[in-house]
Amino acid sequence: MKTRMSGTNPLILIIEDELATRRFLRVALASQGYRLAEAAAGRAGLAQAATLRPDLIILELELPDINGLHVIEQLREWASTPIVVLSARCQEDAKVAALDAGAGQKLSEPIITIGELRIDLARRQVSHGAVAVHLTPTEYRLLITLAQHAGKVLTHPQLLKQVWGQAYANAAHYVRIYMAHLRRKLETDPARPRYLLTEAGVGYRLAAEQVSVPLERSFQTSPRMGSRSDFAASEPPPHHRRDPEGVAEQI
Repeated sequence: MKTRMSGTNPLILIIEDELATRRFLRVALASQGYRLAEAAAGRAGLAQAATLRPDLIILELELPDINGLHVIEQLREWASTPIVVLSARCQEDAKVAALDAGAGQKLSEPIITIGELRIDLARRQVSHGAVAVHLTPTEYRLLITLAQHAGKVLTHPQLLKQVWGQAYANAAHYVRIYMAHLRRKLETDPARPRYLLTEAGVGYRLAAEQVSVPLERSFQTSPRMGSRSDFAASEPPPHHRRDPEGVAEQI
């Protein structure tokens, strides 16, 4: 569980097992001044709800230990805290069951859109314009890391630690190689990137132009596509591989 406290602003408890979604919500809600608490499983979320008495609960229905509907039912035995269901499940009976159990609204899974670049965190899908883009696990983790900090520069050590792990903190060429891969797949002109920008001598940032994050409260959601492990497999580091863009790549 993770808690961020600041004054008397409303406290929101996020019960969600997907780390990428929690990170996204953390950034979006903290920027609005909310205090945050997080739990990655249903039972831990119930414990935090009892301890912290949050002003609002954002709940994922598909949890690893107990079903989100059971969490709602148990909460409603002793609390009237507003609950927003966070899920991409489209089955009508699941929506009705959540409402019957005591949920107030349904929040669609986050999608990040920057220009023609679209990142669907729930489905783990990336597209450029109308074209779906296949990314390797490492390429996807690198893009998501940049997307979670859109508009902000991330240094080479920061990217290496978050994408590859602490053991690769000094392997800056990994970042150059995979940024070149992403640019070839996502940029119309990789030599003049629009989205994946280099900050010379510092690191990289994802452009924040026209960022759209539709966190609308709606029942018109789409089903999850593929398994949660679509991008879970680790990818071996690029040992002895030549930088695809050569020495012209800025660092």
